[in-house]
Amino acid sequence: MTRVTSRLVVTGRVQGVSFRASMQERASLLGVDGWVRNSEDGSVEAVVQGEEEVVALMVGWARVGPRGALVSSVVQERLDPYPRQTGFRIVP
Repeated sequence: MTRVTSRLVVTGRVQGVSFRASMQERASLLGVDGWVRNSEDGSVEAVVQGEEEVVALMVGWARVGPRGALVSSVVQERLDPYPRQTGFRIVP
């Protein structure tokens, strides 16, 4: 199994709809490590790390988001190598 890291930038109506908390919950369910935060430009940025298959599931989730979100785009960038993350947290 291959551990990968991706940076995601999610745009659309993604702030004020519990996107970060929902992403943290989904990441915990999938066993994905990393972090998520709101950006000043109104997007949400995240780093997701784990087995390639679960990172792909996390990216798929981000393309839809939680109820109330309206995702316009998800830009994904591979960050390998990247320091190993433990757990999934919301950062300022």
